[in-house]
Amino acid sequence: MLPRLLLALALALPLTAVAPAEAAPAANPRKVRYDEWRQAGLKDGAFHGTRMRQGRLRIGKPAGTRTMGGTTYDLGRWASPWTEPGFALTELIASWTARTPGNSLVEVQVRGRNAAGRTSSWDTLARWAAGDSHVRRTSVGGQGDDLADVNVDTWQVPGGAVAWQLRVTLLRAGDAQPNVRAVGAMASRLPDVDGVTTSAPGVASGEDNVVLEVPRYSQMVHSGHYPQWGNGGQAWCSPTSTSMVLGRYGALPKRRAYAWVGDGHPQPWVDHAARSVYDYRYDGAGNWPFNTAYAASLTGGPSFVTRLRSLREAERLVAAGIPVVASVSFSPGELDGAPISSTAGHLLVIRGFTRSGDVVVNDPAAQTTSGVRRTYDRGQFEDVWLPTSGGLVYVITDADHPLPRSPSGNW
Repeated sequence: MLPRLLLALALALPLTAVAPAEAAPAANPRKVRYDEWRQAGLKDGAFHGTRMRQGRLRIGKPAGTRTMGGTTYDLGRWASPWTEPGFALTELIASWTARTPGNSLVEVQVRGRNAAGRTSSWDTLARWAAGDSHVRRTSVGGQGDDLADVNVDTWQVPGGAVAWQLRVTLLRAGDAQPNVRAVGAMASRLPDVDGVTTSAPGVASGEDNVVLEVPRYSQMVHSGHYPQWGNGGQAWCSPTSTSMVLGRYGALPKRRAYAWVGDGHPQPWVDHAARSVYDYRYDGAGNWPFNTAYAASLTGGPSFVTRLRSLREAERLVAAGIPVVASVSFSPGELDGAPISSTAGHLLVIRGFTRSGDVVVNDPAAQTTSGVRRTYDRGQFEDVWLPTSGGLVYVITDADHPLPRSPSGNW
């Protein structure tokens, strides 16, 4: 991944270190909340040229047109209710589940309101399509004109916002029929710390510790593959990690989907994933919600970006059979046993825990598939995960692995 991950907490306020979940709450806790409208829940939003059919948001009588790249698209919009997370958020990351057949796409936007009652403009987080034959999916920059700005996939609010609202625009050319099954967002306000207090082992540790069966894929075996989609190797940790979770669920794409991949490429579904999540403006395969949107199109279950407060929350997911893709960043000597000495941003899969609570992962940075499985010290892992990306994770599920209850509201 790229150094932008180091900027993830630049707007957070100084808070105290994380305490184990069973301890008394910190005076200034890590504040994270995920809200989502899924299927029937989409009826709570406002419709403008859209309608619901079979649990999906679709274009009805178009509300207008837009011309992009010489093509005129019909469009319809949906807006979520205003949502108050209960704190002044400084960052927001949206997620969605959609289909974009033919020449169609979806655009996801956000606006916010601060404590003084000022409302921001609509900022565009993504113009997204599952394929790239007609439309190149992209983030949108250069929007820092009022209360907030967009850094690739993250809406950043320096002064804080007490409420937010999403807007989804569906666009189609000709007879294409895009639809949206779910849309949501994670709002957060995080501590600005160099280290954290190691959490106590939780439900996936101890005598009945859980280590999930997750296939092992190495991003490094793809070095030099497809420069137009990142050139493989160190740039493909995100699609490789996403593919490992899809493999866990037996939800990898069908062979015909990656028939275009060159002969002799190992694990060609990883090449396909990199192409399917590539952000043509960011020029990389590491756009977080582009990865979860791709996964959602294959698993049928909720897939979204959120933040966890400690490994205890990751253990709740693992105990439910759900591996977690986590974003870490570290300098030399900070993560013993890692296949790389340092990284400004890297994705790997948390697949389980030892009896003592250390973290069992699939780390795609290993040079070969045989070296992908690693075990990392619990304290070291939390130190390179929570203060850097803010505990950011991809939560990818399928129908056989429903989400456990989240007592803290971050999924």
